[in-house]
Amino acid sequence: MKHEIVEKNIGLMAVLVVIAVSFGGLAQIVPLFFSDETTKPIDGLKPLPALALEGRDIYIREGCNVCHTQMIRPFRAETERYGHYSLASEHVYEHPFLWGSKRTGPDLARVGGRYSDEWHRAHLYNPRDVVPESNMPEFPWLFDNVLDGKLTGKKMEALRSVGVPYTDADIAGARDAVKGKREIDAVVVYLQQLGTLLKQKR
Repeated sequence: MKHEIVEKNIGLMAVLVVIAVSFGGLAQIVPLFFSDETTKPIDGLKPLPALALEGRDIYIREGCNVCHTQMIRPFRAETERYGHYSLASEHVYEHPFLWGSKRTGPDLARVGGRYSDEWHRAHLYNPRDVVPESNMPEFPWLFDNVLDGKLTGKKMEALRSVGVPYTDADIAGARDAVKGKREIDAVVVYLQQLGTLLKQKR
């Protein structure tokens, strides 16, 4: 019995399991690299403007993505609460992706335009001023820290090297677009554009 040989030889079984899982994984993953739904941007998608790009970096620096996903799953409970499920084509210019499964706070994939700029500022300064039961930390330093824009153009150049279509004009004007702005302004601009493109198309 050939199966007995495999069952009694743990090393051989482990190798065969790895091979089976590898082929199964490749069969699921590789086609996604060639699918328009996962590799082509949704109509109207543009790279983040300079200030929103800086806001995204601050968002990551402060660990916001650790508690807030930006991935609405295609389940009724999620789409009724947050809106249309997330599409890969909305995120093709993101490096790194901010999809995830950890939600200490609500998903932010469609938060753009849901609240006013003033609400976001109040929420980031002291979350309990607008959501009394919130366990989110305060971020008052965002109101004091000022951006100089020295590296914004270089960030755009790096992103362009991995396929984000920033133009020479975008890169040349990046420093002036963010210089003198506070970090809170950048974060709010970033949050206010999240998920708005798909909402406009519906």
